[in-house]
Amino acid sequence: MAMMEVNVPDIGDFDEVAVIELLVKVGDKVRAEQSLITVESDKASMEIPSSHAGVVTELLVKLGDKVKQGTLIVKLDATEVAGAAPVAAPAAPSAVATPAPVATATAVPVVSAPVAAVSVAAASVAVAQVTAPAHQPTVAPSGDLPHASPSVRKFARELGVPLNEVKGSGPKGRIGLEDIQTFSRAVMAGDTRTQAQSSKAPAGDGAGLGLIPWPKVDFAKFGPIERKELGRIQKISGANLLRNAVMIPAVTNHDDADITELEAFRVLTNKENEKSGVKVTMLAFLIKACVAALQKFPQFNSSLDGDALVYKQYWHIGFAADTPNGLMVPVLKDADKKGILQISAEMGELAKKAREGKLSPAEMSGATFTISSLGGIGGRYFTPIINAPEVAILGVCRSNMEPVWNGKEFEPRLMLPLSLTWDHRVIDGAAAARFNAYLGQVLADFRRVML
Repeated sequence: MAMMEVNVPDIGDFDEVAVIELLVKVGDKVRAEQSLITVESDKASMEIPSSHAGVVTELLVKLGDKVKQGTLIVKLDATEVAGAAPVAAPAAPSAVATPAPVATATAVPVVSAPVAAVSVAAASVAVAQVTAPAHQPTVAPSGDLPHASPSVRKFARELGVPLNEVKGSGPKGRIGLEDIQTFSRAVMAGDTRTQAQSSKAPAGDGAGLGLIPWPKVDFAKFGPIERKELGRIQKISGANLLRNAVMIPAVTNHDDADITELEAFRVLTNKENEKSGVKVTMLAFLIKACVAALQKFPQFNSSLDGDALVYKQYWHIGFAADTPNGLMVPVLKDADKKGILQISAEMGELAKKAREGKLSPAEMSGATFTISSLGGIGGRYFTPIINAPEVAILGVCRSNMEPVWNGKEFEPRLMLPLSLTWDHRVIDGAAAARFNAYLGQVLADFRRVML
């Protein structure tokens, strides 16, 4: 019997992450790179693959466990599967149906989407009124893992709220931030009935902001409907988007950049490097141009930390990647130290990983500025949502040929629409206008990057 041990690999800048799904059980045959468990941090969820093929003889983690790099996950008997590796169907535990939305900064990173945030409440259903039990701090928590995201758990810990006593108002009893706040207020007021009453409203209904409740509608009475659960990425990013859209006083500047010469240079570069297999896109030039603008206007490369502003001396650029599972934001590290060809090559690798769902948390964290490009899809301008704790994001749409006055006559020029959204607590309108103007100058004459 050839016994193999599978440990948690490098998971980036996280000390510990929570196990939210067990995808195999004892007796299952697994192949190399097959996912064994799903873990979730306050930024993203990821599946941990098996480093070897074999039969699971021992599963050493359970739902809710905290694991880190080097933690032993399973033991495998590699004897029977030296030549074959049938895939076992994932054993979906009933304790956790799907990962809950993450309501903290970055990444996932899905971090920041190029469209307006959609309230998670839109996908929720009404739940029956249940009287919440009185707070019993002496009662030991049950063994079941409450259905809540890591960020909600962290918030509960900070307030000293036992999750096992909180009634979740979200789909399938999911606990949200408002449920924690309501429970805390009820305990302080000595009346836990308030929490039960508010649980009738869908999560994210705006009650915490003093808004009227989210409308509850029986859509089926108007005609045929089809109900589909949100995808994993949507669930994780939904709370992030809502939080960022509500809490950040965001303003957007729209401008156009003349990329006629730059596009001609890009086409020529691809012809000359055709054999290398690296395709240079306009986004690679945009990343390099944004680094130059961020270095000239460092407040755009900062983050708020209480009453202080943290200026980062590194330039990591996130870029939105459209995948079958939803929008993801890989991060290209140290973009200031890399040339266009290297940026293009790394972007291609990161985008491929994103489409295959193999991005690690480390590859989706640490961004100082994000670019959300709609590329050739279409559109003119839009208002992207800032990916907190960043203070700005650039939205880019499809370029178009337009007649531009050169002082003597109109001539056709290729114009790229730019939409710069910025946090008004850190940046003012004059600084944003200068940033956009300088970025346009760099894109119009890329030699400015060297200055």
